[in-house]
Amino acid sequence: MQKRQPIFNFSLSFLIEDFDFTWRDLIALLMFISSLWLAISLIKDMNVPYTTSGFQDLNLNYDRIPYYMMRSTFRMFLAYGASLLFTTTIGYWAYRSKRARSLIIPMVDILQSVPVLGFLSITVTGFMSLFPHSLLGVELASLFAIFTGQVWNMTLGFYHSLITLPNDLQEVSKVYKLNPWQRFSRLELPNSTISLVWNSMMSFGGGWFFVVQSEMITVLGKNIKLPGIGSYMGMALEKGDTRAALYAVLAMVTTIILIDLLFWKPITVWSMKFKNEQVDSAENPKSIIFEILNKSKLVNKLVDLILSSIDIFFNWFFSLGTMTFLKKKRKKKGIKENHLFDFFFYLFVFGVVTYIIYFAFNQIKNKFSFDDIILVLKLGTYTMLRVFLMVIVSTLIWTPIGVWVGFRPSTAKIVRPLAQIGASFPINMTFPIVVAFFINHNIGMNWGSIFLLSLGSQWYVFFNIIAGASSIPNDMKECARIFNLKGIKLWSKMIIPAIFPFWVTGACTAAGGAWNASIVAEYANFGKQKLIAQGLGSYISQATSEGNWSAIFLSIATMSIFVVLINRLVWRKLYKLSADKFHLE
Repeated sequence: MQKRQPIFNFSLSFLIEDFDFTWRDLIALLMFISSLWLAISLIKDMNVPYTTSGFQDLNLNYDRIPYYMMRSTFRMFLAYGASLLFTTTIGYWAYRSKRARSLIIPMVDILQSVPVLGFLSITVTGFMSLFPHSLLGVELASLFAIFTGQVWNMTLGFYHSLITLPNDLQEVSKVYKLNPWQRFSRLELPNSTISLVWNSMMSFGGGWFFVVQSEMITVLGKNIKLPGIGSYMGMALEKGDTRAALYAVLAMVTTIILIDLLFWKPITVWSMKFKNEQVDSAENPKSIIFEILNKSKLVNKLVDLILSSIDIFFNWFFSLGTMTFLKKKRKKKGIKENHLFDFFFYLFVFGVVTYIIYFAFNQIKNKFSFDDIILVLKLGTYTMLRVFLMVIVSTLIWTPIGVWVGFRPSTAKIVRPLAQIGASFPINMTFPIVVAFFINHNIGMNWGSIFLLSLGSQWYVFFNIIAGASSIPNDMKECARIFNLKGIKLWSKMIIPAIFPFWVTGACTAAGGAWNASIVAEYANFGKQKLIAQGLGSYISQATSEGNWSAIFLSIATMSIFVVLINRLVWRKLYKLSADKFHLE
């Protein structure tokens, strides 16, 4: 029998063998050193003495804008790293375990819809108690808010990419008897990469909204402003410094473009290698940064070393026979033990849910009549209808545009940074302009709030449609050309089945984002005028401003009920439909 060779030859000697240091290696090394130095410097600035009286060095001097921009950008990348770790672990756990899936997916749907900004002051108080007299507590609260703004869309997108894995690839993994790590690293993760990259771009862009909100916090009767571009912009608007606000906007737009050029564009080009196709595209996206890093021998050798080390460790772990041992042990103990584990698991979940319901009930009992509860349910119905209308309109507008962009890499490289700017720019900063337009043209907030909801949520649909269109194999496109499929036939036979799973993820996360954004979209201020739409979002906004915790708990409970029902009656069925019928084989 032929001796099996290891997949990777783990040896440090290959780092110095036949190595010629080139200008590409120099650029890569300088990029790494400068990034590391900047990260260490910013981490030190996060752990400085601090009190609720405020950050004394925060001012509107124009020369401070670059530093504040770096602070906010660093928060974004830290939150994104945490979101990526959460996504790949929790999303994969939900995919592999039916028991976990029954709990994780509904919880993600609820959490992405609950307005976290309404509870930001609570999280700040909790983190500050962990790190008293240090800025780190407020920084962690800000990171938590940004994390909650990024992670849910990424988790749902990753999970959905896993459940739509082509059946022929699953059969291949069984034939070759791949262990869990080999299946994940060689099959499941590559198949999910394109969707994960595009959902990451959307989530990263959406996180800018939470950056602005989380850098200006009111807690314990004090106004806390973290050093960052969001707090700088907020201070400029408070003091009426139009020039400072304009410079902040220009700095944010410039930063978004640079992040797209230096980070997202190279990753997007790299992700195209994971398209499931047999015919190469005639028009491939390109990135100068990707070309430099890809042709750098230093980068390739270091990446090979890291990946081979990880691969060797996990292959060694699963080669110990751990999984076989557990399976045999489970079979010996029989099905009763499995039922006993299920019993205790669901008993724990039931206990947690019961405690939450009991706590919420104590907050609202004897404070609301039956008519009050009916009113809240009615307001929830109004917001739900706005959310659904926003999803429908966004789908009709952005589906043809997203497909057109996804089919043309040369167009995508122009549209992507523009879409990134639109998705990343904090929509609450545009509300005064939009609300002024509503007032001048006598547009009521009951309809105008739908437009405000769409400003931030529509991008989830657009980015997922682009990801779906980009992932269509070129051999399928060639077949469509050979059979002369055009118009309705092309859409019904190829495009819609291919992009449908991506649309489901985009529509679901757009709906969740719209529920969250309703607290600012249904309750807007313009000067001394308040424009209020009938809905659950405006109810929560008013309850939060008044400090009415009983009303907040009632409205959050109502929103959770709506989200759970919609998840079970709509999104879960659409997810199952896309997994069973509409995915590439």
